[in-house]
Amino acid sequence: MDKIAKTKPALISRPEGTRRAAIRRFSIELNETAKFALPMVLTQVAQVAMMTTDLAFIGRISAEALAAAALAGRLYLISVTFGVGLLSAIAPLAARALGENNLGAVQRSLRMGLWVALILSFPITAVALRAEQILLALGQTPDVAQLAQQYLFGLAFGTAPALAFLAIRSFMGGVNRPQPVFWITLTAIPLNALLVYILAYGKLGLPRLELFGAGLATTLVNCGMFLAGLWFAALRWPFREYHVLADLWRFDWRAMRQLIAIGTPISISSSIESGLFGATSLLAGLISNSWPLTRLLFRFP
Repeated sequence: MDKIAKTKPALISRPEGTRRAAIRRFSIELNETAKFALPMVLTQVAQVAMMTTDLAFIGRISAEALAAAALAGRLYLISVTFGVGLLSAIAPLAARALGENNLGAVQRSLRMGLWVALILSFPITAVALRAEQILLALGQTPDVAQLAQQYLFGLAFGTAPALAFLAIRSFMGGVNRPQPVFWITLTAIPLNALLVYILAYGKLGLPRLELFGAGLATTLVNCGMFLAGLWFAALRWPFREYHVLADLWRFDWRAMRQLIAIGTPISISSSIESGLFGATSLLAGLISNSWPLTRLLFRFP
């Protein structure tokens, strides 16, 4: 009997030890997830802050300019969303390759992502440069369509660097190092605001470019963000171990097929969602030149 009594505490304490170990493992996993996710969440918030800054400066030009920027942004976003979906496939491909310790596959995931960014930038830029005709065909007023085209003339040529930066962002998330993208985006907020202020309002002796200046400022910032991201990815530890610029011009069909297979469903679902909101904005433009702003603020990544 004494022997049985002595073994009872050990039997009772074993579930407690298992429970404590499970709680400890859960805490560790939660902490690691938070450290990984927080920079990505803050990056998204920083991008929203940058767009909000654009709207604040554009709103001071005129209500028509703000409505035109809303329509232009929605039309542009519909085009860009498909590319964003494809580029988001870089993260799981890079993460899997990293888990397999296949540094060559990690490098190929970003290389093909940059190829996708370049290829998709051509049709997206073409749509942006013909935005006035598209908006007129969709029943928008000539004044708003013309103003929207001015904004997109400045914004269109920033498509390639913007998509390329998204590829780098997805790559860095895939290798569990999202922090540089956050700091780059955070730095871009005041820089974007300064450039929009100077170019849109004609400060420092420059001509007043208004909507075209706002779009041009965003293009310049997109170029700067891409170059900063590429510098981190190519030259800074631990990214330089992947040699992301090696064989940059070599096209890898196998990696491209994987990217398309994973990214296409994401692109389609995202494009449907974005298209629905875009259709609402365009229909709203038939009613009022200023109401589409509510749609823009409701859903703009």
